Amino acid sequence: MRSVTGRQALLLPLEHPLGATIETLMAIRTILEFPDPRLRTRAQPVTRFDADLRRVIDDMLETMYAAPGIGLAATQVDVHQRLVVIDVSADRADPLVLVNPEILSREGETATEEGCLSVPGFFDEVTRASRIRVRAQDRDGNAFERDCEDLLAVCVQHEMDHIDGRLFVDYLSSLKRERVRKRLEKERKERAARSASETRGRGGEGPGKPPRERRSAL
Repeated sequence: MRSVTGRQALLLPLEHPLGATIETLMAIRTILEFPDPRLRTRAQPVTRFDADLRRVIDDMLETMYAAPGIGLAATQVDVHQRLVVIDVSADRADPLVLVNPEILSREGETATEEGCLSVPGFFDEVTRASRIRVRAQDRDGNAFERDCEDLLAVCVQHEMDHIDGRLFVDYLSSLKRERVRKRLEKERKERAARSASETRGRGGEGPGKPPRERRSAL
């Protein structure tokens, strides 16, 4: 997700908040991209709080920070459990883990320009609650409740959509969704062609297409 009011705030440094020692133990996972049908899977509740779950959480944080993003749902990395990670802090040092999250209440309304790690390079306005109260469990299974507002509230709602099999493009018109789908498909084909060319050339070709500006997303 990327927001109108938060767009510049989302241009954050990619410093890792967990330290180099932990970083070496984590892995960056592949993020599924729209319209991959796996993104439509409704995630199942987490029932085991063990080393495997903690490994998934650590990998998700590593993947989110590297993308760069401010939120990531397990569904986006093809793990279909009700789990999201978020960090909207300016210094990228305040990760929030929500296991089996549930929104208890919603208040207000805000229109925010959102983007998504699963819909790279595309932004559009989505209207959501500006304040929410969420109940969840942490990585050890401890239950807690938290009040969220502004960007954090939007981020939580965006990520919870993912674990219910929804994407922010679902809030757009069918015409816009189809336009996004076609553009992403074209970009995937171009990336595949460049990759094949680089493989054949074994480094003999000149510089490729410059990378798109990197901005944090949900």
